[in-house]
Amino acid sequence: MNTSLSPTDLAAYVSRQMNYLFPDDHRVQLSDYRAVIDIALDRVHYCFKHSAVKHYCWAGETKFNHTFSDQYAVFIWFLANTLWQEQGPQLLLDKMFYLNKTLHAFECMYDTHLPDIFFLSHTVGTVLGKADYADFLVISQGCTVGVHHGHYPILDKGVALAANVSVIGKCQLGKCVSVGSNTSVFQRDLPDNTTAYTNAQGQFVVATATEPYAQKFFNVDLKTLL
Repeated sequence: MNTSLSPTDLAAYVSRQMNYLFPDDHRVQLSDYRAVIDIALDRVHYCFKHSAVKHYCWAGETKFNHTFSDQYAVFIWFLANTLWQEQGPQLLLDKMFYLNKTLHAFECMYDTHLPDIFFLSHTVGTVLGKADYADFLVISQGCTVGVHHGHYPILDKGVALAANVSVIGKCQLGKCVSVGSNTSVFQRDLPDNTTAYTNAQGQFVVATATEPYAQKFFNVDLKTLL
């Protein structure tokens, strides 16, 4: 993977950000967690190598740029999640969560089970709760995936949520489901290979899709998932 900073420099960079934003007496020194940095970068590489977006993967080479905010948000989440898996210090985990929220308005806890392959098409105002997610997930700005009366949604492979979508409660989105902008899915299921949207009259519409919206973001034929 082509990276804009070496792992050592990246560890120092993230440390400086957290120490500046959270100036308490508990200084962050991520050089103590180099193995975690390496694993997080490996996870970024695996995620990005499935991307059809040239700034992520081009001619078989993945790219990570720490000044590309959508990419950096993905890295910070993978870093926090990896550290959580390695039973890292609670205070450091909380700061990583807070860092992503501060820089990108992206709220997703480090112990949420995001898939290995996903794409954040802008992060601002996005809240991802502890739902059941699957690979080839696309999340746009302003999306909310959340709980209702103890029930979280289940999102199958190839699900794409356009801007300002909410998916709440006990609902299951099948394979290659696309949800259009400003649409709320509450306590209902959507079958495989469908598009749900809110029409001009404010009605909730479900139609068979010719191609999943997620396909534009990935270099894998998502129709093979059906």
